[in-house]
Amino acid sequence: MNRELVLIYRKLYAAFGPQHWWPGKTPFEVMVGAILTQNTAWSNVEKAVANLKHDKLLSPLKLHQAPVRKISRLIKPSGYYNIKTARLREFLSFLFNGYQGSIAKMSGANTRQLRRQLLAVKGIGEETADSILLYALRKPVFVVDAYTRRILSRHRLIKKDAAYQETQNLFMENLENQVQLFNEYHALLVKLGKEFCRKTNPRCRECPLGK
Repeated sequence: MNRELVLIYRKLYAAFGPQHWWPGKTPFEVMVGAILTQNTAWSNVEKAVANLKHDKLLSPLKLHQAPVRKISRLIKPSGYYNIKTARLREFLSFLFNGYQGSIAKMSGANTRQLRRQLLAVKGIGEETADSILLYALRKPVFVVDAYTRRILSRHRLIKKDAAYQETQNLFMENLENQVQLFNEYHALLVKLGKEFCRKTNPRCRECPLGK
């Protein structure tokens, strides 16, 4: 399995090159983006984040103190804005109650413990929690999403109904647990899923993994 996963990575990297993901300038911006990207396209998240930046709210304290209505209005482009406002506020309450609003203190926590804490925050599931851990806090945790499951199941590396943890373990038990590797690998799988291994009308004949 190790050899297969390494071969997939090498083929994708050769085809697409580095993805420079996650496109956030600060760890907190990445965290906000990870919450806002639930059930929407990244282009919509970019608009919402740009609104927060414009109003100078893209910092833990300022966003924590901002009125609910204002946050909802600014993140409206991301969709489900009332729900996502509530999720942002739940996350911020966790950050301030558990880590005094400090990203640095949060980053210093044990990875497993921190993951459990994040999953206990209302509205944060495994993919969002792991995105925060990997991309914002640079913890060696592999992020699994729909693209990952689709690609691996089509290549018969997992069953179609494989659980999140089972899919994640496939990477974490067979590859070196390195932040940069997990970062790049996940981003490359997203690229492949969007452009070739699509849910409908997949471009199998042109797929880099078929060459």
